[in-house]
Amino acid sequence: MRNDIYLKEMGAKIKKARKANKITLEKMSELCGIDMSNIWFLEKGKRNAHILTLKSIAEVLKMDVKDFI
Repeated sequence: MRNDIYLKEMGAKIKKARKANKITLEKMSELCGIDMSNIWFLEKGKRNAHILTLKSIAEVLKMDVKDFI
């Protein structure tokens, strides 16, 4: 399914940005207030993100939500 590609690309961008900022999954979870497993599933492209979840992640990474799309 084509949607899977978009989710994987978005997840890869989130993971790349998190690692570039030297933030662990555990720390990201703490800073965003999002369960660590949810972030992991997003980064793997296995879960679609709610816009407010992306907003929280973007704020921690000092990015804009559109950077993930």
